[in-house]
Amino acid sequence: MINVGIIGFGTVGTGTAKILLENKSVISERIGFDINLKKIADLDIKKSRGIKLPEGILTANADEILNDPEINIVIELIGGIHPAKELILKAIRNKKHVVTANKALIATEGNEILAEAEKHGVEVGFEASVAGGIPIIKIMKEGLVANRIMAVYGIINGTSNYILTKMTDEGIEFSDALKEAQRLGYAEADPTYDIEGIDSAHKLAILASLAYNIPFSFNDVYKEGITRITSQDIGFAGELGYKIKLLAIAKASDGKVELRVHPTMVPKDYLISKVDGVFNAIYVQGDAVGDTLYYGRGAGDMPTGSAVVSDIVDIGKKIVRSQESGVRSKEAVQIPRSKLKVKGIEDIEAMYYFRFTAFDKPGVLSSISGVLGSYNISITSVIQKGRSLGEAVPLIVLTHTAKEKDVIKAVAEIDRLSVVADKTLYIRVEGKEE
Repeated sequence: MINVGIIGFGTVGTGTAKILLENKSVISERIGFDINLKKIADLDIKKSRGIKLPEGILTANADEILNDPEINIVIELIGGIHPAKELILKAIRNKKHVVTANKALIATEGNEILAEAEKHGVEVGFEASVAGGIPIIKIMKEGLVANRIMAVYGIINGTSNYILTKMTDEGIEFSDALKEAQRLGYAEADPTYDIEGIDSAHKLAILASLAYNIPFSFNDVYKEGITRITSQDIGFAGELGYKIKLLAIAKASDGKVELRVHPTMVPKDYLISKVDGVFNAIYVQGDAVGDTLYYGRGAGDMPTGSAVVSDIVDIGKKIVRSQESGVRSKEAVQIPRSKLKVKGIEDIEAMYYFRFTAFDKPGVLSSISGVLGSYNISITSVIQKGRSLGEAVPLIVLTHTAKEKDVIKAVAEIDRLSVVADKTLYIRVEGKEE
């Protein structure tokens, strides 16, 4: 029997406990041993979570779990950096395995945590830290282990995806879509982490570490949110054959790794562009397997709880094998050690969508295209609507592949032109160049 203790009895903690208690017999039949939920620690042990718990299982003192010699696996589900980090490190130093759903902690402090786990010969499972019920960590570590990973594209924040879906389907503006997401409970009262790409960047740092064996590099991820996207941009993207998604992108190129989160135009016929609402999807391209796509619920008590239990089972199997053989597992942790560097955003290459706000005068397009041309940026498509002589109107330009550093310089120069009335918005475009 494997004894486990949960620290944190919020949404994910409740889902995890429910699965461990209600599916206990199903899990035992499949794996050949029992997983016993011995203790749950939380600051609020009076609040009802809607599940029936065994007598005496709740405690307000996490040390009852961390110091219990019978507990094999500590499950950290309180979230945030502190005190989660300190609790996990204490568990590791007490020779307990750890399972966590804490993407912010792994993305920012994971290098230290894994080094400590290696030192003490224990495992750290974090399947639930990315994409909820989609088993993407296991897929990357095991299912695709024979592949060199060429690229990872992820819709890994359900809140942003819901907002963009509402804007696309109903033609409403960002602020209205956000209010609806908050009303339905998909967005927090303070939605900054979701709408500014920070949550996606945490998850991308974890995926990139697995894909390219690099240290967790959250601070090196380029982050750009969706707050500047308008229904107008979504409409123009549709006319050009694209949808706008907040994508997390990791690519290996030129001996470096690109790590970026930003609104991205994706061709409508791509499967990932069809992922709507609060659902997540992760596209992985391997040199042997080719293109693969993984889809499912990226959050919620039960999907995330399912991922937590998956880690518990994996670690439990290794503990049982060690107990039966008398030899401690040497598979404890896999510390990322690649020396690949992260490529700065200014060094990437992509296709681009520009929305210029220009006065409707003769020669405006030639002035703008002249600047773009001087920076080696060539145009594939142009849309201009709402003509009103002498008034500012949107001018839409789609480009061939260009260098970001050239785009930055070109936009700065164009925004200084007398024919341009407002700052230029540009969106990176993914897909095959025509």
